Amino acid sequence: MTGLEAATTVVDAGLLAQLLLGALAVLAALVSPSRVRNLLAGGLIALAGVAAAITGSAALLGYAATGLQIPVALPLVAPLEPLLLNPDQLGGLFMALAGVVVALAALFGIGYAHGPAASRTGWTAFAVFAVGMQLVPAAADAVTFLLAWELMAGGSTVLLLADHASRETVRSATIWYAVMTHLSFLFLLAGFGVLIAAAGGTSWATMAAAGITGPVATLAFVLLLAGFATKAGLVPVHVWLPRAHPEAPSHMSAAMSAAMVKMGVYGILLLTIRLLPDGPRWWPIVLTALGAGSALYGILQASVQADLKKLLAYSTTENIGLITTAIGVGLLLRSSAQFAVADVALVAALLLAVSHAAFKSVLFLCAGSVLHATGERDLDLLGGLAARMPWTSVTFGVGALGAAALPVTSGFVAEWALLQSLIHVDARADRLLAIVIPITMGIVALTVGLGLLTFVKAYGIGFLARPRTRAAADAHEAGWTMRAAMVLGAVLVVGLGLVPGPLSQALARAVSAGGVSITGGAGLMLNAVDVVLNPLALTLLALAILVPLVVVNAVLARRHPRRDVDLAWGCGGERTSPRMEYNATSYSEPLVRVFRSSLQATQLVDVVRHDASPLLVEQMTFTQETGDVIEDRVYLPATRWAGRLGDLARGVQNGSIHRYVGFSFAALVLVLVLVAL
Repeated sequence: MTGLEAATTVVDAGLLAQLLLGALAVLAALVSPSRVRNLLAGGLIALAGVAAAITGSAALLGYAATGLQIPVALPLVAPLEPLLLNPDQLGGLFMALAGVVVALAALFGIGYAHGPAASRTGWTAFAVFAVGMQLVPAAADAVTFLLAWELMAGGSTVLLLADHASRETVRSATIWYAVMTHLSFLFLLAGFGVLIAAAGGTSWATMAAAGITGPVATLAFVLLLAGFATKAGLVPVHVWLPRAHPEAPSHMSAAMSAAMVKMGVYGILLLTIRLLPDGPRWWPIVLTALGAGSALYGILQASVQADLKKLLAYSTTENIGLITTAIGVGLLLRSSAQFAVADVALVAALLLAVSHAAFKSVLFLCAGSVLHATGERDLDLLGGLAARMPWTSVTFGVGALGAAALPVTSGFVAEWALLQSLIHVDARADRLLAIVIPITMGIVALTVGLGLLTFVKAYGIGFLARPRTRAAADAHEAGWTMRAAMVLGAVLVVGLGLVPGPLSQALARAVSAGGVSITGGAGLMLNAVDVVLNPLALTLLALAILVPLVVVNAVLARRHPRRDVDLAWGCGGERTSPRMEYNATSYSEPLVRVFRSSLQATQLVDVVRHDASPLLVEQMTFTQETGDVIEDRVYLPATRWAGRLGDLARGVQNGSIHRYVGFSFAALVLVLVLVAL
């Protein structure tokens, strides 16, 4: 069998395997007894994820090498064209990304899912959500894309409702999510409708070959960007994300944050690189502004959150913002004919996407492990988990290193590549670049700094020091399937950080970028800017320096054994109470002071005086709350206005049959006039 035939066989079989395993997972969820439902349904969904990872990898590598086309037709009962699944290099990348995340989330869910999330409805919804998400980047035309998109949206909405009977916040979060995700669908439907009308066909190939430009292209760009940005969680259409992620079951939160929002990123790349590659220069400027604003706003909100899952949700807005910034910079540099540096920026965008999928999966799964063990996700009520949950502690630490872009993780490699693309831009002959690039670089640098602060807080407050509550003191380690999922995710974070070369070369093919190559089989060489990064060599050098220091320190420590000393005063390190420790609120309080207006911060100090004297304080309570300024000043007034409009509309329905007939007649006349025009 030739390499071409092998690639064809793998991709065809992989697409069919995903559909079959998804159907079997739904069947297992519906008919299996509760005692084995988690294992059967979760195992089959995990296998579907593995099939997607293999299929996507084959499409990325085999298609790029041979120009292979793999159509899979699914005939419908309705008189429509067959649905087509034909992943190209870019689609294969995002299918593989979604498959890996789904496999990790489903493996974790086997041990984690309980209550409504482990019900027939819960696992059926997760299977539909997972398969729909994996098929979105495989779609070869707009109809298939939108149907897979709705499978993804419908399944995630149902699973988000899992705990609606016990928590009112779940119902509120689901309403926000459902409204925003269907608003996204309406924008996409309108945008693709414009492209289909202009191109005369629904397939990506037809749209790309039509060479659509001018006002039609601009209208389609605006509509489709609005739809994809809403799903990706970019500011200002991010408001569903910090509501839905904390309330969803944790394995679903991981899949939503690490994979589902990437479908919005895939859509932006599909739109700007394949369907409408010749747009005006203001398109990438809009993308860069949206991305940079989202990155800074998201990490600023994350840095002051005490709710661990809400912190991670806002961090996702930051990460998607950085990815979009890299896309915008890459497209802007292509329009300025700086193609080599543009290639670096686009590869950096894909590195950021893959890296975020790895470390955000780990972080949300670890947050689920903490919630499973303690019943808490408030950092102010945790602490001391490192001694009680060592597996969760180590894997969360690895994920936090990746999110903070520290060596030797995938996050460090990705953000290093982005900074290299910004640093090496030649803005001398282009005034627009001279303005945009320095501002973008400053925002990215500030975002990276705040990200480090945020995850130092998340790990230090949540896992170190003493437990602040009985729930934290009684925490227990997760089950073996949960530990396996967290460890596999952590291995990916470190592995992609140590050996980024082969992945980067594959990513370069996905966006037709020739400015990146591998060196030494492991490191990353950026030919366009003449720089090399070899994390494996740097790690070995660091170990060569640190290991002797650790050995010498251990030998000296044995000569001076540890002694227990009673320190009545606290500055020697003796903490008599966990109340003397920093918590998440106090740690982020300086940031709140600086950005008070942007964070809508409110602080309340409640002082109880002693009965013997008003000069003596018996108890003092400090409460701090931060809000989302965009939600408070844009969305909440809009919902109140819509509510008042709805109240006025009720007056129309007064029970008069004559009025209803009049409305019908007026509507008919309006339709006839429009048809005539």
